[in-house]
Amino acid sequence: MFGLMTDLADLLSPMRERVLRHTRDGADETQLETAVPRLSIAASRTPGEQMPGVYQPMICLVLQGAKQVTVGSRVLRYDSASCFLASMEVPAMGCIMEATPEEPYVVTALRIDFEMLGSVLAQMPPEPPTTPLAGFGVAPVTRELLIAWDSLLALLDRPEDIGVLGAGREREVLYRLLCSGHGPLLRQIGREDSRLSRVRRAVATVRDRFDQTLRIETLAEIAGMSVPTFHRHFKAATGLSPLQYQKTLRLQAARQLLSNSHDAARAAFAVGYESASQFSREYARQFGAPPSRDFARAR
Repeated sequence: MFGLMTDLADLLSPMRERVLRHTRDGADETQLETAVPRLSIAASRTPGEQMPGVYQPMICLVLQGAKQVTVGSRVLRYDSASCFLASMEVPAMGCIMEATPEEPYVVTALRIDFEMLGSVLAQMPPEPPTTPLAGFGVAPVTRELLIAWDSLLALLDRPEDIGVLGAGREREVLYRLLCSGHGPLLRQIGREDSRLSRVRRAVATVRDRFDQTLRIETLAEIAGMSVPTFHRHFKAATGLSPLQYQKTLRLQAARQLLSNSHDAARAAFAVGYESASQFSREYARQFGAPPSRDFARAR
């Protein structure tokens, strides 16, 4: 075990240095999109507060430090020994837990290309279906995954190679993920007929129409399930009930509007609330303070 950890540390070190060279040497910043399609990087010198957001379908690999993510009632922590996977859009609260000026938090993420994932799966031996899983999770990293990911990161230093080599190196990362502890989850989301894929179609509808009134029966029909079955699998996949999921999207969108100088009433109506007082109550429950105080604190 000690030898394995030393081996992984030796692989992580050059990856970390490569990312830091492309993130202004660890300056605090948001996720930076790179010239490599779907690949982003970030670094931070300080721990942070809990920040709400919607995680896109992606795999997140920490190269130094640690992060904690809260999805519904589940709290997940991951560091350089593990990686986080979200197979669908998941509202979450994220917080950098370990970061210092000397050892900044360093992370890289790859958004999932579902067409490419399906193509990789088609070339792998079939495996028997597993029981339905949550649409997100943490699994240990492997030596093979780090080597493949480092090869993808190396394109940051040779952007002229991206067009020729990028897709092949991304496919290898997906293959190594399928061979890792994330394999069962990725296999489920990569199959069009799986329950996770059907829930994902309903999630896309909620995401696109979160400011509208949506009937649970309509969403269940989109997923091809009965209402009780859909409700159970939706909550298992996202950590939230369909109503909680929509409400979280509304409140996060409203918070963004408030940061752009909207007043609370205008923000409430813009995201689908009919009552400003109800909006204020639910906003305070979600973010720990009513809109005016939360906005002043954030500013």
